[in-house]
Amino acid sequence: MVDTKDEEQQNGPTENVANENGVEKDPLTEAMSETEADQTAEAPDGDAENEDDVVAESPWGEGGPEAEIADLKDKLLRTLAENENTIRRAKREREDTAKYAAANFARDMLTVADNLQRALDATPDGLRDGDDQSKSFLEGIELTGRELLSVLERHGIERISPMGEKFNHDQHEALFEVPTSDSAPGMVMQVIEDGFMIHSRLLRAAKVGVSKAISSPDEGEGHNVDTTA
Repeated sequence: MVDTKDEEQQNGPTENVANENGVEKDPLTEAMSETEADQTAEAPDGDAENEDDVVAESPWGEGGPEAEIADLKDKLLRTLAENENTIRRAKREREDTAKYAAANFARDMLTVADNLQRALDATPDGLRDGDDQSKSFLEGIELTGRELLSVLERHGIERISPMGEKFNHDQHEALFEVPTSDSAPGMVMQVIEDGFMIHSRLLRAAKVGVSKAISSPDEGEGHNVDTTA
């Protein structure tokens, strides 16, 4: 059996530190407590640094409030301009719809006007020089045709009768060419069918015959000129 005193002599006496109240303290426990206290004391410094970083960040970005205000003003002006263009476009479309809503109906009515005119053109001269009843009948047809054209004009539909005018690709349709020396080339020499406009749009092109210059038999042949003295 080993004596306790011998063990203390071999290992050395254990040192115990007493606090102010006389309670013994372990040196290892004391050292760990001091380390934790140091870490706790350093913690507020780190939080303070993070708070400084958050405060340093500006909510306005790099340009500051002036740049943000300018950007918002530009977006507002663009939105107002786009809204105004949309209103103008809708108004123009509404006006066009009101103007050209009757285009299909008017185009069909042109056939009636054409038939009345063909009937008058096909009337023999003897019937015009006949009795009063025949004359009254023809006058009634002519009056009906004029009244129909008058109704079309009140709705913005006008007749195109380009006899003797310069050929216009936008309003005329050339069906054939008429070789002639009595008129300049490209002039309307004959109207087969009148055209019509509805406001500023073409409703039906006028079908016409266009003048063409008569080519001479010697055209294109060279002429020999004596340039010697």
